Amino acid sequence: MCRSIKTLRPPVLPEEATEDDIRAAALQYVRKVSGFRAPAAHNREVFDRAVDEIAEATARLLDGLEIRGGVKKV
Repeated sequence: MCRSIKTLRPPVLPEEATEDDIRAAALQYVRKVSGFRAPAAHNREVFDRAVDEIAEATARLLDGLEIRGGVKKV
């Protein structure tokens, strides 16, 4: 889909993904799906809300993943 979104889990990412990493991935996703790099003023609220919701879902996903051979985050 969007090649600029990187994998945010270990061992691909050597350290834990930061909020900035997660938000950047969410922004790239919303840009790709919407087809807008930057939305018009009348679409800004829904665009920003989508980025926030996707970032939150991504953080929950990463927090819940258990990597085989690794330890689940507590």
